[in-house]
Amino acid sequence: MTFTACKEKVKDDDIQSAIFMQLNSMGMVGIQPMVKDGEVTISGECKDEASKASLEAAIKSIKGVKSVVNNCTIAPPPPPAPPIEISTDNSLMEGVNNALKDYPTVRSDVKDGVITLTGEIKRSDLPKLMQTLNALKPKKVDNQLTIK
Repeated sequence: MTFTACKEKVKDDDIQSAIFMQLNSMGMVGIQPMVKDGEVTISGECKDEASKASLEAAIKSIKGVKSVVNNCTIAPPPPPAPPIEISTDNSLMEGVNNALKDYPTVRSDVKDGVITLTGEIKRSDLPKLMQTLNALKPKKVDNQLTIK
């Protein structure tokens, strides 16, 4: 008398549940698995090739998975930051002269996008002046003012 072992087949629903648990443990969001007769097709977007490969390996290790078709795409890189806009010396000088008309004890120099301030200013006037000068988009404001 010979007995043949019956290999119990894993249900597709059980495989899908295991995949969702794996996705949650990996922090993968937006990945869609489809299971049919133990064959898994995944789609969605991975952050990089490494996460795509590790996802596929993790799914292949789930009991009952016969094969994996990985249709996941890689997310595009974020766009580069816009360049920092620095005003030209001529436009800066014009803006600085305009800003300083109310501060007769303050002198300025503009060179290579840097505004250098010298002279004296009241403590209460300094924040307003600095805000006005920073709005002109210089590379830097070098404050060498004496506070009264």
